[in-house]
Amino acid sequence: MKRMPMLDSFTKYRELLNELTMREIKQRYKQSVLGYAWVILNPFFQMIVMSFVFSIIMRIPNLGVPYPIYLYAGLLPWTLFSNSLTSAANALVGNAGLITKIYFPREIFVISTILAKIVDFVLALSIFVVFMIFYHIPITWYILWVIPIFAIQQLFTYGLSLFLAAANLFYRDIQYLLSLIILIWMYLTPVIYSTELFPAKYRWIFQINPMSVIINAYRQVILAGDMPNLRSLAIALVLSVLLLIGGYKFFKKLEGVFADVV
Repeated sequence: MKRMPMLDSFTKYRELLNELTMREIKQRYKQSVLGYAWVILNPFFQMIVMSFVFSIIMRIPNLGVPYPIYLYAGLLPWTLFSNSLTSAANALVGNAGLITKIYFPREIFVISTILAKIVDFVLALSIFVVFMIFYHIPITWYILWVIPIFAIQQLFTYGLSLFLAAANLFYRDIQYLLSLIILIWMYLTPVIYSTELFPAKYRWIFQINPMSVIINAYRQVILAGDMPNLRSLAIALVLSVLLLIGGYKFFKKLEGVFADVV
């Protein structure tokens, strides 16, 4: 069977990948008093503030479940996505010393950054579990759909991260532009509101936005206890795979000159 080069980073270099991931996790909160607690506190307090603004002040209509858990179900995957992109964009720039000293597939820097953010995501889930219990949200077998939904999200994130990491090495403006794009993207994604509250004539935006499909799917299988929209999920999967293939080819095409640029 022909070996897939894209998988080498996960198999042949798994020890190095594990080492870089652990380094990424440890360095982030090395001199912090609260340490890993910030992983939980940041999205939690963001949810508290947003819940107050949109449910008390702006009075978003009833969404079938209490607004705090509805918001948190969208905020957690979005935070994972946005943090992964932001960190991955700087993955090569931040490891310039290693790039010029030793060779190994440079995408390992991107993968290790994403894996570190996934660890943060898993820790932050503890508050969401507490919310599920507090609000008496029943757990059904449909929650198993979280696994493929999460996989699609990571395919999309990895593909886009490869583009950003390589481009940012050549054009450092990318990291600053990315912050603006992520902010606009969040408001075009049903993180703080439901799809039904968006004007009908503009809802086609959600169909071409994989993160909209993914966040809606999470809410559907976890909070509503129902099947996700399989057609939309299939489109998101196809777009994610195409982006991953394109991102990987773009990254590998430029990889040979990374050491010269840094």
